[in-house]
Amino acid sequence: MEKHIIPQSKDNIKNIIIQNQQRFKELNIISRSVEIENNGNYVFVGLRRVGKTYLLYQIIKENVNNIEDVLFINFEDERLIGYGYQDLNLLLEAYSELYKKKPILFLDEIQNIENWEKFVRRLCDNDYKVFVSGSNAKMLSSDISTTLGGRLFIKTISPLSFLEFLKFNNLKLKQNFEYTDQLFLMKEHYAEYIKFGGLPEVVRFKNKREYLSNIYQKLLYGDLIARFNISNQMAVKLLVKKLAESVNNETSINRIKNIIKSANIQIGNNTLFEYISHLKSSFIIHDIQNYTNKIVDRELKKKYYFADTGLLSLFLIDQNSKLLENLVFLELKRRSQDDIFYYKRNIEVDFYVPNQGLMIQVSYDISDIETRKREFKALIKAMDAEGLDSAMIITYDYAEVVEIKGKKIEVIPAWKWMLNN
Repeated sequence: MEKHIIPQSKDNIKNIIIQNQQRFKELNIISRSVEIENNGNYVFVGLRRVGKTYLLYQIIKENVNNIEDVLFINFEDERLIGYGYQDLNLLLEAYSELYKKKPILFLDEIQNIENWEKFVRRLCDNDYKVFVSGSNAKMLSSDISTTLGGRLFIKTISPLSFLEFLKFNNLKLKQNFEYTDQLFLMKEHYAEYIKFGGLPEVVRFKNKREYLSNIYQKLLYGDLIARFNISNQMAVKLLVKKLAESVNNETSINRIKNIIKSANIQIGNNTLFEYISHLKSSFIIHDIQNYTNKIVDRELKKKYYFADTGLLSLFLIDQNSKLLENLVFLELKRRSQDDIFYYKRNIEVDFYVPNQGLMIQVSYDISDIETRKREFKALIKAMDAEGLDSAMIITYDYAEVVEIKGKKIEVIPAWKWMLNN
């Protein structure tokens, strides 16, 4: 049963508001590359620990001139335990008694308050500036857009890009760094980025794998099993494992179902579809379709990728090719959003972005003659079919430019491609 604020608790809110304001004065922020409209109100969603709260801090530091304008509340603050929807207006009352003006509201982890969206909708309707963030499990973007009716921009926050990862590691690359000692330091961070991913806090942990394992357990039990009332826990655990093992391969629901059944776990197609939908809406996985399939057939077979290579690496042993392809997908998604496909018609090309005429093959190492022949042959055939004159092969650390039959293929290391954005 929900508790309600007693009258003197307004002083508690005032204390929290002022303490947060003082803290922001002393906060040092490493800026991330996120575009914000000056007059926009925002809801930030995304994978657990992806940096949604940190982004609120950044907006405050970079866009608010007077810290007294800030009303920042983290609803996971233990001093707010028991606060409910009926109490939310006391935030405005407490602030008004302090400053006699309209605040800019930053409401963090607001999913802990039932019916929060009604309060936020009223704020927007009354011309308040509002920024909201919350855990992915209870703030799914489709739910929010329906309830708020377009009053706020919904922005999905991704893990750190490689350039951001370098900034968080205090490495600012100089011009022509490739010809200096910075190249070796950059490559050390590059190897770390592929293996441990781009969740912001992973930078400061020595035992990065343990940190990532803890995050995965919270995702599994908090954002999946608890939220969606999943009773067949063994099935969903095995599903995640098999999706990880299938990264860089086309797979189907029937294939996954048969693998799970071979472990003596019974599950139907509809349940599998539901579990995969839950994984996607919790921002744990993404999928792409085969561009060459008919639209009605595209749902039958897909390729799946994880939202962070660090999480993916928990399930893999020395699978560098899978991690590299997943890394390339994540960077493509930052640039191209949803217009990403793979291309499979007798031959297979890993990624195709038709709106940009961009075709990409990912190959960790093309020094093997047969591998090289296979990758180039597939690209040339797909380029012919789509009328393209150029394409790319992204490698771990090899570069060259090749011209075949009048077509240009750039072979480029992933680190260089990511930094060229």
